[in-house]
Amino acid sequence: MARRGKKKGRPISGWLILDKPVGMGSTEAVSKVKWLFQADKAGHAGTLDPLASGMLPIALGEATKTVPYVQDGAKVYRFTVAWGEERSTDDLEGPVTKSSDRRPSEADIRAIMPKYTGVIMQTPPQFSAIKIAGERAYDLAREGEAVDIPAREVEIGRLDLIEHSGERSMFEIECGKGTYVRSLARDMGRDLGCYGHISELRRTGVDPFTADDFVTLPDLEAVSPMTAGEDRQDASFDALDDFLIDTVAALECLPQVAVSDDAATKIRLGNPVIVRGRDAPIDAEEACVTARGKLVAIGAIEHGMFKPRRVFAG
Repeated sequence: MARRGKKKGRPISGWLILDKPVGMGSTEAVSKVKWLFQADKAGHAGTLDPLASGMLPIALGEATKTVPYVQDGAKVYRFTVAWGEERSTDDLEGPVTKSSDRRPSEADIRAIMPKYTGVIMQTPPQFSAIKIAGERAYDLAREGEAVDIPAREVEIGRLDLIEHSGERSMFEIECGKGTYVRSLARDMGRDLGCYGHISELRRTGVDPFTADDFVTLPDLEAVSPMTAGEDRQDASFDALDDFLIDTVAALECLPQVAVSDDAATKIRLGNPVIVRGRDAPIDAEEACVTARGKLVAIGAIEHGMFKPRRVFAG
């Protein structure tokens, strides 16, 4: 008997900016969205802890090729630090490891904040996805092994104190790739001599996306034919697909040049083309070209000639 092949998903492409709820892991969220859209391919641009909520940019189809550009974008978080306890996971999930009766004043907190802006050295949490000798730090930590994680350079563009009540303080931070907000809470608590951990964490922005792009799972479930139990072959996904943002939106960081349909066809076949236009750069280490507003390719421009490195289906 011939073996039946695995049913392929829909060749849908674009970005879905999910407002991930607390308690759901990033991988679980991606799987859920992929199922709702019946997409053939899906991935996310930056893990969000289960205890955190907020922005999880999910790429479908061809948009997965642009994930690295979103991962490199600046992130904005709003978070609350509970003072008086340090925990093994630097958030509510782990047991208390250190405690103090001391509580910081607003003046105390503001005095140390400049130390945590700009380019700083930061040690990731013991429970993190950092690889140590080929193994994830959180796997080693769960086995009770003390992990020596080296400090690394991260960049914090902005750190604002929003509220302070004595027991807790709310902050907002804009930071670069690789910054751990849990580590920030831990380190501030140690500097203040009172210890601290994250009690609430919400990501509100991942450049170039903003909170205006948020979509919730209930929004998606309300219009997905999959939740209605419809047969995929007869179902309409139009209302669901309306939530997607064009793949090219992820590449605002790159020069973008519009080309003709004929040029787009040549580029998709791997051929270089001359790019023209008032805004077309003569040289660019990395740029993208579009046709009719749709992404065609990412590549380099040398002496006015675009040379594709990664092409996208039309």
